[in-house]
Amino acid sequence: MTRVAVVRFPGSNCETETLAAVARAGGDAMLVDYRETHLRHADAVILPGGFSYGDYLRSGAIARFAPVMTAVRALADAGGAVLGICNGFQILCEAQLLPGALQRNAQQRFASRPVDVRIERTDTICTSDYAADEIIRIPIAHGEGRFVADPDTLDALELDHCVMLRYVPVDGTDAPYNPNGSMNDIAGLCNPAGTIVGFMPHPERRVDPALGPGVGQRFFTSLMSRIATGVAA
Repeated sequence: MTRVAVVRFPGSNCETETLAAVARAGGDAMLVDYRETHLRHADAVILPGGFSYGDYLRSGAIARFAPVMTAVRALADAGGAVLGICNGFQILCEAQLLPGALQRNAQQRFASRPVDVRIERTDTICTSDYAADEIIRIPIAHGEGRFVADPDTLDALELDHCVMLRYVPVDGTDAPYNPNGSMNDIAGLCNPAGTIVGFMPHPERRVDPALGPGVGQRFFTSLMSRIATGVAA
């Protein structure tokens, strides 16, 4: 059975839902404390959403120094599966495992609502169960989700197809669709190999049928399938 470590930082608040989503997808989900220095032979690691260290300095800026991040980096360097959701995405950027940074939402308000995003890549560790260019509706909940990068980095991300989720307009409406002002409407990124992934939406909140269509569950079934067939691209 695929072993997935879910890291709890001081201030994480989505680890329970993430553990449940992994278990529902058939994985062996383990809660790992931020003070640990190893991942207990996990096949993948997920950094869940929340407010690590209260976001007192900047989202993810303190968490990147947590002892567990040495093990996370080692797994990433070995080509293992590393996934960051919301605050986890912020931590991956602060740790320079993904480029760019997440800053305060352009509207200067916390955004909590469903958004439409397009699947830009289906060959990452968590998107193989989606169709290319599929648009899904999924919730967000963040105050610092505006992705920014310098022009050269943005060009490289597009050239290397490292944008894996992008905010898109809702069909038939002219309502604002980018909830935070992210450059290039970026909602999620990956490394070129698709083994390190980070995004702002919360798929773990759309896995239980009681909450509506389980569109988010395919992020986790994709992860199980990818690891079963070999993570390294």
